Amino acid sequence: MVNKAPEKTTDTACILNIFLDESTVVNRSPQVEHERKVAIFDLLDDNHFALPDGPEGPYILHLSIEENRLAFDVRDAFDIPLKRFVLALSPFRSIVREYLMVCDSYYKAIKTSSPSQIEAIDMGRRGLHNDGSEVLKERLTHKVELDSNTARRLFTLVCVLHIKG
Repeated sequence: MVNKAPEKTTDTACILNIFLDESTVVNRSPQVEHERKVAIFDLLDDNHFALPDGPEGPYILHLSIEENRLAFDVRDAFDIPLKRFVLALSPFRSIVREYLMVCDSYYKAIKTSSPSQIEAIDMGRRGLHNDGSEVLKERLTHKVELDSNTARRLFTLVCVLHIKG
């Protein structure tokens, strides 16, 4: 959970703060925890997120997995609920599983492999990450307007939520 006090901002199409449901988390590796922190930091630093039918933001987003669904609880800057929607997890399962396996290979390769091998694994990792963020962006069509970088960072957080320890 990241706490960031509401700030004055001129951009209303943004996430001001994000909270991940940590209730199912047992333990994360240092690498996964680092990825989570970086994704949240980058997301809060620069994002485009808007509800197409309003109300305007900035928003606070609570992200969780509930009953095999990805839940988005969008709130205003004072944490008052605005809109809640869920996405089926089935379209994400295989790409998240593949992405997490490649990430694991990448972290192992960093310790023992040559730079060219690490680069090849990293290219695959980035490709899967791009694919996953596109799936997320497509699934959110008509629910949320977001840019590619925001979709990428949210996909990272979706992957983090899938890790049960």
